[in-house]
Amino acid sequence: MRLRRLAVPAAVLVALLGIPVAANAAPGQGDNLAKAATATASYTSSWESVAAVNDGIDPPTSNDTVNRRWGTWPNTGEQWVLLTWPTAQTLRSADVYFFDDNGGVRLPASWRLQSWNGSAYTDVTATAGYPVAANRYNAVNFNPVSTSRLRVVLQSGAASVGVLEARAYATAIGGTDPGTPGGWNPPANLVTPLNQVWQHQEQTYNNLYGFRNYGWDQIFANGGSVNYCVRWDSSAPVSAALRDRVHASLARQFKKWMDVMVGHNGWPYQTVPLKVVGWAVRDRSTLQWSDNSVDIYVNNIRENAPQCSEPCGRFFNQSGSYPNCPGGITHHYDMSLWLTAGMNGGAGGDWGQRIGSEYYVGALDADNIHILLHEMGHTFGLDDFYDWTPTGVGGFLMQAGSAAQITEFDAWMFRDWWRHLKSRYGR
Repeated sequence: MRLRRLAVPAAVLVALLGIPVAANAAPGQGDNLAKAATATASYTSSWESVAAVNDGIDPPTSNDTVNRRWGTWPNTGEQWVLLTWPTAQTLRSADVYFFDDNGGVRLPASWRLQSWNGSAYTDVTATAGYPVAANRYNAVNFNPVSTSRLRVVLQSGAASVGVLEARAYATAIGGTDPGTPGGWNPPANLVTPLNQVWQHQEQTYNNLYGFRNYGWDQIFANGGSVNYCVRWDSSAPVSAALRDRVHASLARQFKKWMDVMVGHNGWPYQTVPLKVVGWAVRDRSTLQWSDNSVDIYVNNIRENAPQCSEPCGRFFNQSGSYPNCPGGITHHYDMSLWLTAGMNGGAGGDWGQRIGSEYYVGALDADNIHILLHEMGHTFGLDDFYDWTPTGVGGFLMQAGSAAQITEFDAWMFRDWWRHLKSRYGR
């Protein structure tokens, strides 16, 4: 099953660029209540910003060099960041993404949450301890508290400490609705259209279950991560700073689909890290950096465009073995982000996503890069809806031109794929 779809005609693209988009919903939860709070801190380095901790921007890694950050260098010892609401909130979970630049700011030795009881800060009662890990959110469930202040207290270890993002919720992370293993509980109004969609897919694609290179397969083959290579089908120069922004933006958009699954129906991953391992170009001088952070492929032309090394690509080596890939499996890529100069609309499938380079570069800071999100949906098997609409729904991302973000119906279609395929991963 190789999906190659034109997503959005140029006229629709122009119209959609003016559509306002909603703020991020919390992964597997309701709204992230932290975004409504005011952030303060024990200390903030003069070049950092405490407002970073609840600005709603998901970090690509703990060493985020693109978005603003909160850090306490050179201060060490106990440090804290405080979220304050104008009125009391009932909270029962939170997650924190730590700042770690492999230098003066490192992961904390430990951390805890405290709530304000009206006269003092008291530790919340966490149900399963406080994890400390890089490159992901560290989630904590706790006994419900009603408070107007939630404080994240960090104890430094090898260096100073910092936080990239802190989120707070009124529900438990990985809770029972719909997060219990084996659970499937879509809203009542979506049951009929979801069944229609799945029946349509089964009737349309004869190899629906036999196909083994969906995005789901790629993630599980890697044990919960994904690698990309960028096909830069353009003569426009790329600086190191632009390269890093491309990587960060791609990770943020991919994470939006992954967040749909967190805590749902036995999905085993809190985060699915994305790494860009290479760039392909016609002319090496197009890439204006000299470091070796990614592999570079020059003038390897396929489909009249620069192609990343085929021996390193999963599309060409679906056994999961890469014996002829220079550097071995760590340098392999699962998908390509194919950026084509002058292209309108897009295409997507198990090989990756293709969209216009000018469109993508112009949207790097956008909350939702809707054409890319649409094409990522195809990578995981979601279909187009050019000639029919399921009963009772309309205006969703996979119905090209009708929405500019992942909607509730898109999210439940995505989860429905997992429901039907998860048994092949032993879930």
